[in-house]
Amino acid sequence: MLTERLEFLPEHDREVFAAVPAAAGVFLLRGEDAAAEPYVTKTANLRRRLERLLGAPEERTRRLNLRERVRWIEYARTGSDFESGFLLYRLLREHFPKTYAERLRFRFAPLVKFHLENEYPRASVTTRLGRLQGATLYYGPFSGRTAAEKFLNDSLDFFKMRRCVEDLHPDPAFPGCIYSEMKMCLAPCFKGCTDEEYRVEVGRVRWFLDSRGQSLVRELAAEREGAAQNLAFEEAASVHARIEKLKPLLSQLPEIVGRIDRLAGLIVQPASTVNGEANSVALFRVQQGRIEGPQNFLIQPPEHTKSQSMESRVEACLALASPAEPVSAMETMEHLAILKRWYYRSSRLGEIFVADEKGQLPMRRVVRGIGRVWRGEKEELGGAQIGPSS
Repeated sequence: MLTERLEFLPEHDREVFAAVPAAAGVFLLRGEDAAAEPYVTKTANLRRRLERLLGAPEERTRRLNLRERVRWIEYARTGSDFESGFLLYRLLREHFPKTYAERLRFRFAPLVKFHLENEYPRASVTTRLGRLQGATLYYGPFSGRTAAEKFLNDSLDFFKMRRCVEDLHPDPAFPGCIYSEMKMCLAPCFKGCTDEEYRVEVGRVRWFLDSRGQSLVRELAAEREGAAQNLAFEEAASVHARIEKLKPLLSQLPEIVGRIDRLAGLIVQPASTVNGEANSVALFRVQQGRIEGPQNFLIQPPEHTKSQSMESRVEACLALASPAEPVSAMETMEHLAILKRWYYRSSRLGEIFVADEKGQLPMRRVVRGIGRVWRGEKEELGGAQIGPSS
């Protein structure tokens, strides 16, 4: 992870500082004892930060000084705060396996949890992720719990799936709740529907979430068309009103929100500069909510590859990535927290491109985005709405 290593001797500190670039990066300081805890952090200027930590101490100051304790300096240059943060996370996880989470102060991403293992499935909001290979499905990440709860409640208004949290034991004598009285729930609690009818409704909700609402858009459009053809204009107007109610819900849904076990995409970040000039960008793959990378992508191809299109070169670069290794649910939660923190910033550096339901990236958009990131231009936001992190 860290690409450079220097020996630090206080009597030769100027030579060491001169060898370190005045650029952003992540560094690690070690003493003589290899078993001792290292000092690990990120910085916007490696040289300046090391001079403060390892330079000759000033009189009457409480500033941390490690000059007499450090023997080795390890560091890696980075091109963006996102890359620095992700590399710092990986280093802290490796060197401080018991305390890295407290050091990073993770705020886990809120998710919609679809409890399909329940006899009468329901949905709720959680920040805890279970096994992605299990019956339960997870959707997100959302900017905060309030945003996740609003999306879930507004979505369920179009369906009649239960919203109660108890494990049901259907009893015809049970009085039901306000949702059943308002005809907004099929009321399996008192046998207001058959088990098959409830399963069909659960399936509609699942397809809605899986398709980011497009299944319901198609369903309502077909209903409206059928009603109009049958000259049932009042019914067609009613369906049209539901479509109009659905539009703001879907238009405000962030592009990154989707089913976690299918969440795939590509993050493009600036790469570190060489002699003050950037000739590449850093690519980070997102697979099932996990972040992988970076991979360096050269903007100016070598002479023998100039005949290749930009799209084919990007695809070839991504194909060189090592296969993703299985990770725990906790590690996926941590990656989603990093992704959420970056994505929902009011002003973020870099761009993300989410793959479609077949796992295919929008390569034309990716190529244009790579050009924008390389030139330092602002992102074209399109339909995704960015809100403040919470």
